[in-house]
Amino acid sequence: MRILLVEDEKRMSEALCEILRQEKYEVDACMEGDTGCEAACSGIYDLLILDVMLPGMNGYEIAKQVRKSRIKTPILMLTAKAGLDDKIEGLDSGADDYLTKPFEAGELLARIRAMLRRKNMDAVDESGNLSAGDLKLDHETMMLSNVSTGDSVRLAEKELHIMELFLANPGTVINKESMALKIWGYENEAEYNNVEVYISFTRKKLKFIKSEMEIKALRGLGYKLISKEIS
Repeated sequence: MRILLVEDEKRMSEALCEILRQEKYEVDACMEGDTGCEAACSGIYDLLILDVMLPGMNGYEIAKQVRKSRIKTPILMLTAKAGLDDKIEGLDSGADDYLTKPFEAGELLARIRAMLRRKNMDAVDESGNLSAGDLKLDHETMMLSNVSTGDSVRLAEKELHIMELFLANPGTVINKESMALKIWGYENEAEYNNVEVYISFTRKKLKFIKSEMEIKALRGLGYKLISKEIS
């Protein structure tokens, strides 16, 4: 899962990035509103965390622009402004949740998990894990399991994000460009052949746990997670 953090306080930004990366999230950080808005409107993120008070555009304005662009990415507002009117403004601007500073890391992470569960409701099982066919993916342990056979395997970080992308978008064809941006981000110089390499690694993990699901390549279009029976 890739998260965009727009926070202009350097120490706060660095601390939050570290917390999120320890939880196996991919994180991009911006420190001013205009750049943050451009990144937020790219549509490549699974979650947006916006501070309210920013140089340039503020968090409310970014949220409004994101929703105006018809992007449904969940938005969490972070701010020291705890008044009821401020919360109402944040929610009315398009935010899905509102967390006031100071806050505990545990509460932030719990809210993030809840927002991502709602976003991926169709693909989340009763335990909150992404699933499809005979597959279940535990983000915290990075374990991919075959629920039919009981076989499981631990994924590497990039493999984890690839499987999250497929399981969160069941039945959807994902092209190389979208996958490269989601997994490696704008700032990374990863070439498209990296996608093919990690797809190959992930396919081997699916084969290892004897899954009925496979990652099918569709020439000129991209990749799709699909049952072998209908491929």
